[in-house]
Parts: sequence; structure tokens; C-alpha cells
Amino acid sequence: MKKTISFVIRYVPRPLLQRVSPLAMRFFAWKNKGEGVECPICYSKFKKFLPYGRKARENALCPNCLSLERHRLMWLFLQEETNFFTEKLRVLHVAPEHCFLKLFDALPNLDYITADLESPLAKVKMDVHDIPFPENSFDVIFCNHVLEHVENDLKVCAEFNRVLKPTGWGIIQSPIYELEKTLEDPTITDPAERERLFGQRDHVRKYGKDYAERLRKSGIAIEENHFVEKLPKETVEKYALPPKEVIFLCRKGN
Repeated sequence: MKKTISFVIRYVPRPLLQRVSPLAMRFFAWKNKGEGVECPICYSKFKKFLPYGRKARENALCPNCLSLERHRLMWLFLQEETNFFTEKLRVLHVAPEHCFLKLFDALPNLDYITADLESPLAKVKMDVHDIPFPENSFDVIFCNHVLEHVENDLKVCAEFNRVLKPTGWGIIQSPIYELEKTLEDPTITDPAERERLFGQRDHVRKYGKDYAERLRKSGIAIEENHFVEKLPKETVEKYALPPKEVIFLCRKGN
């Protein structure tokens, strides 16, 4: 099964994958019912979550709502550390994840706007290098696992900074590797070489430990939040959370 998942993720176009995955997962949701793990987003319980990734990680994907480890951690963070579910907020969600989409859209306190250049799940077709909203438009911005795909990540973050309200905040996640400095080379366009160097065929860089420092050069303020380390071990295991995931919490900079 790991090989099948790896092949599908690598070669099936993402827009198509986003459309068919919820239907395909119904069988696995039924097959894996149990009491081993629980998804805090959809409250479904399974013997274990499904493997996921190009180098498939065990116990990763909820077959009901399609949440991954990082999504479940983000959900708990929003519940316990923010005003996301209680205050009147205008939200921009770039490349919206399936597990969040309907839930966030249904929240009565949110003016919820989804945007992406290709995703069929998004309401607004948008290039993140040139966000079509005036400055100080949003209370919250989410952008997860997008910056490793874009041509100019600092330009994108400068746009986020521009459209955030002075009291606004956001979460900007990307895959982070055990590198001291981010690896990128815009001259590399061959998909196979990009996969070898950057982890995926559609990645243009591989972020290192300088991720937050790098993004701050755009003008946006970035805080490295270690929320998962505050959680009991039992909670991390119950929800299959990523034990080393740093939440990169952003605010409007100068």
C-alpha cells in the first residue's frame, strides 16, 4: 500500500487528486475503524491512520477527513491558543486543505475566503505573488506547504504582510529539513532533478533551519511556536501528531 500511495502522490495531478481522494478513502475509513487513534478534526476513530507521503509515513492520513499530522496539530493549536473559533475574523486561506474547508466555511464568526491558482477547492483564483486584495484586508492568513512551490517566496510573504491587518496573524508552514541553510537553485527545471534535490518534482527549494529568518526578510514577523511540546505524550499519540513540528506563527511586520 505504501508503494501505491507514493506512486499516486508523485504522478497523479494534484487537482484531480483533490477531487477523487474523498471518494476513494471511504473504503479505507470503513476498513480501518477501531480505537487506536482519533482525529480531533472529524472525531473519527481508527485502528491506525493510513500511511502517506512519497516516502510513506506510517499512521499519517485520516481516511475520513483526509487530515495529516500537521493538520491535526494546527486544529488543536487554533482551539487552544487563538481566537479563531470565537472572534469575528476575515480569513484568507491559500491552497485550502480538504479537512478544513467545509468546517471553516461553516463557522458563523468567519468571513472565509479560499484562494489558489489551480486548486478546484478554492473560491478565488489567485497568484500569491500578486494578491488581489487591498492592504490591511485580513485578520488571519493560512498558507501551508505552498512556499516551497513558488518562484519568489519573499515576494509572497511581503504580499501576506501587506494584506494582513495591523492586529492580524497567520500560520505559514512548509516542509523543514535538517539543513542549516535553505537549498535552492532557480536554474534547475528538470522534474527528476528537482525531486532529487528538493524532495518533489514541483518543489523549487528545500527549506532548512533558517526558514523563519529567511521569511522575515520580506518584512513579515515570524514566531517559532513549539506548541506540540506542551502537549501530553498521550495526546500526541492519540491524535498521531508530529512530535517535532514547529508552528510558524506570523504577524504584520513593519
